[in-house]
Amino acid sequence: MYAPTKRQEKTYTVDEFMQKLEQRYPLQKNYLQAVREFMEVVIPFINSNPKYHGYKLPERLVEPDRLISFRVSWTDEKGEIHVNKGYRVQFNQNIGPYKGGLRFHPTVNEDILKFLGFEQVFKNSLTTLPMGGAKGGSDFDPKGKTDNDIMRFCQAFMLELYKYIGPDRDVPAGDIGVGGREIGYLYGQYKKITQQHVGVLTGKGLSFGGSLIRPEATGYGAVYFAGEMFNRQGWEFEGKKCLVSGSGNVAQYATEKLIDLGAKVVSMSDSNGTVFMPEGMTREQWEWMMILKNERRGRIEELAEHFGFVYLEGQRPWGIKADFAFPCATQNEISHSDAVQMIENGVKAVVEGANMPVELEAVHLFHNKGVLYAPGKASNAGGVAISGLEMTQNSMRLSWTRKEVDEKLKDIMRDIHDQCVKYGAEAQDNSVNYVKGANIAGFVKIADALITQGVV
Repeated sequence: MYAPTKRQEKTYTVDEFMQKLEQRYPLQKNYLQAVREFMEVVIPFINSNPKYHGYKLPERLVEPDRLISFRVSWTDEKGEIHVNKGYRVQFNQNIGPYKGGLRFHPTVNEDILKFLGFEQVFKNSLTTLPMGGAKGGSDFDPKGKTDNDIMRFCQAFMLELYKYIGPDRDVPAGDIGVGGREIGYLYGQYKKITQQHVGVLTGKGLSFGGSLIRPEATGYGAVYFAGEMFNRQGWEFEGKKCLVSGSGNVAQYATEKLIDLGAKVVSMSDSNGTVFMPEGMTREQWEWMMILKNERRGRIEELAEHFGFVYLEGQRPWGIKADFAFPCATQNEISHSDAVQMIENGVKAVVEGANMPVELEAVHLFHNKGVLYAPGKASNAGGVAISGLEMTQNSMRLSWTRKEVDEKLKDIMRDIHDQCVKYGAEAQDNSVNYVKGANIAGFVKIADALITQGVV
């Protein structure tokens, strides 16, 4: 282990550190928000622990190892040429190969991917599995495209991406706009180019190396983490009204698990509006919604029309009275004003299923008002945890049963919760600051690896 020189010793303030970063990246608002949320906890921890002095850890953590951008030129089935931007941000590989999803959405840019990649580093650290952090994707929009168009784009995208990934180097997965269909096309092209059948992508089909529970993992994991939080409070799910935002993969399976545990899911949403189900969604209604979203790729408004629910056009769920909230749609979907209304409506806990769905001012308000709050790097780590288990199964050339994978997921989410309690418990009242706990627990593992491996 190397020793820093005396002149490197210094303490930081969060504002000083962020001011320099903001000067360097003034337009990257999502990235800066994610870093500030992290540094508000971690910089005081570093300052109070001499073990971490002198290594320039904050500076080293906020800069990705590399940011790769490339042109994706492709031809649709009508013969028209299209050009998109492709990216891979490889953030940190000190505890394992880079690991993080690919997002296909018009909003994808360097800011979004740096925020997601930065969060991924510490989320992966919390799982206890040997995975670094990365993120990637494209501004390509799969909506309205034919299967052939999506296949052609994925093949063109992989023609560039394959140069930077590998089972011991960087293992991408899915994210918004990248599901089993897209992963299949991407993997088929990678295999054709490299002539290798290896675990270079996760979220694969079961017939060629995928893992059971992978589609469900993020949603299930968020509910399992919430269950650990609630058990500590003496709360239960039975009969409790839950707000769920979104209607994609995470929202779908968080809703399923909540229904199984006896909760009343009173909302789901998409970018056009919210469905309000005052008595809670039934299992049969959930199954109909799954066909609507996954086979017909319909809008959530159709669920309201079919079952006679109230449809709140252009609105998010946060004005509905409930006990618990599970934001599962996208970043910054809960503002400070939303948080005020949620508190007035009796919401006692907010558990992030999406990445950074709560604005920082709203996070501070939840803490000040005693609302139990679970940050995404802890509560939505179930997806990447099962991706890590898929990597293990690929390496060992075996498959675990659904029950085995689900039990491992529960164990991982329980362990993440225990780490949050270890570093986030408040001595004065034994409450837990889960933001503090998750960030410090994720930091400690990465920081120890950075120090041990030297300046590289």
